[in-house]
Amino acid sequence: MKLGEVVDFLFPPQCGGCDTPGTGICERCLPCADADVAMLTTLRVHALARYEGGVRRAVLALKSGRRDVAEGLGTRLAALVGSGETLVPVPTTAGRRRERGFDGCGLLARTVAQRTGAAVLPHLAQIAGDRQRGRARDARLLAQGRFAWRGTSLDGRSVVLLDDVVTTGATLEDCACAIRAAGGRVDKAIVIARA
Repeated sequence: MKLGEVVDFLFPPQCGGCDTPGTGICERCLPCADADVAMLTTLRVHALARYEGGVRRAVLALKSGRRDVAEGLGTRLAALVGSGETLVPVPTTAGRRRERGFDGCGLLARTVAQRTGAAVLPHLAQIAGDRQRGRARDARLLAQGRFAWRGTSLDGRSVVLLDDVVTTGATLEDCACAIRAAGGRVDKAIVIARA
């Protein structure tokens, strides 16, 4: 028996939205439906749901360190990714990574990649500023230049950004600027929820 199977047996996954045993996100909290698509300045954003109810609780559970919820949400996000696409997860702050023990979007991206065969390039780094959560809309929109590409040149490679929640879209647009500065192309983002 594999370690993951032992852990699941001892501590079965529970829905992050309603605590129902069996999966990190249940059908009641996140019904299977067509993605909600919104257009930002330069990106099409595909969201699984609105940021409310069970989905909101599941995202907060992910942010609190629930790996079973990351697995469930990543499985659902996989439906928004085509085979052969390249994912770039939006990084969290170093302080949040230390606090949680992992980067939630990085974990989501790896889960999506396992199910779709997509590549993951975790080379965006947050170089300035702080988290957007709790900031007013105007402050969110003014935040720019917070991310940099730390990998090799993308040489025209097309990528898809992956984040947990989109509110104003400022973070996604900022990440897209860093990717374009590194020679990449990006016009799509996938998220769990849209606030």
